[in-house]
Amino acid sequence: MTPLENQTVQKISAPFFQDFIRDFFDRKHIFLDAAQQFGSPLYILESDVLRDRAKAFRQAFEKDLPETAFYFAMKSNNLPHVSKIMIEQGFGIDVSSGLELATALKLNAENIIFSGPGKTDPELEKAIEHNDRVTVLIDSPGELKRLKSILEIKKKVLNIGVRINCNPEGLWRKFGISLEELNPFYEAVKKSPYLNFSGLQFHSSWNLFPDRQVEFIGTLGNQLGQMPKDFLKSIQFLDIGGGYWPPQGEWTLSDTALSYLKAPAAPIEFFAQHITGAIKDNIFPLIPCKICFEPGRWICNDAMHILLKIIDRKANDLVITDAGTNTIGWERFETDYFPVLNLTRSAMTQQPCHILGSLCTPHDVWGYAYFGEDICENDILLIPTQGAYTYSLRQQFIKPLPKVVILDRSGSACIEESVD
Repeated sequence: MTPLENQTVQKISAPFFQDFIRDFFDRKHIFLDAAQQFGSPLYILESDVLRDRAKAFRQAFEKDLPETAFYFAMKSNNLPHVSKIMIEQGFGIDVSSGLELATALKLNAENIIFSGPGKTDPELEKAIEHNDRVTVLIDSPGELKRLKSILEIKKKVLNIGVRINCNPEGLWRKFGISLEELNPFYEAVKKSPYLNFSGLQFHSSWNLFPDRQVEFIGTLGNQLGQMPKDFLKSIQFLDIGGGYWPPQGEWTLSDTALSYLKAPAAPIEFFAQHITGAIKDNIFPLIPCKICFEPGRWICNDAMHILLKIIDRKANDLVITDAGTNTIGWERFETDYFPVLNLTRSAMTQQPCHILGSLCTPHDVWGYAYFGEDICENDILLIPTQGAYTYSLRQQFIKPLPKVVILDRSGSACIEESVD
């Protein structure tokens, strides 16, 4: 294990967040101007943060790998403008449904991979219709059988790969095929003239460090060494998937008031160093292929924030905001932690307070404290770095959903879309 991987969950308190918070307070006029111009609540998307993160991710892996490709995982944030920016940055799009595929096609994405279990026949037909742009990652022998039948009728050739299951325990069994099924799978593929089999994919999620990815690359290399030569010659890409955790780590609530827990995460350069080393040791001696990546959370997490207004101060330690957690789609802040910033009365000190949304449920929680001098009706609050697996999970429950405001580096703002 590396020194970083030896780190355990740490207890942290308010001073730990000072640099993180100060950056948003220093720019509070931009967010307050957006609230004045467009009202509240709002999703705030900082488009330049997306561009910076895309560039940083690519540079980390392109440095030592001869051929790479990058696909933004649309499921992490399905706002079309996010995928549009990623396409402009040279990324392909990773989709997991016919709905996402239709969005990627509408955005004129030229390189799309379609992954995920349970693809329906109409979804497969949509991929075949756009076989010049779509590669389907097969998830099971049953899915392969259905796809072959459709292709026999349509007489079209489709580029495909296969997902390999790297975690056969528990609920993760739903994804992909086992390594033991790889050879029979390949034999079934060879029987169809309409299947262009050219790659492998695996995906491990919630990666604070690259140890699971590195370990499976070694296991995969051992299996590839037992595969026939024609199989190895057919492989043009290996897709490492996504699941890279943002560099700030994972922050959660603790049992102590105004104290939190942090699970540290490795920088992306650390991921790149160790994954690249494993690929060079275990994969390239057998198949000198393109290496593909599907980042989602790492790219979009820091690029979107949620802006709220205090509607009702019911007690000194209890306030109600003008938006509920249907904005993020789940009761995230009963377990996870992110600082709640009072932009109107900013201060680097943390005050205990129940900050609750306006939904008719007691689980509508934004936080149990805020950073500021005080908190009053009409104050504007910011919940920072909510770009991953929040916007995509939003739901039309009781209250209307916020509009999206796009910010650029100059601070200019515009409304992207309304989801009322």
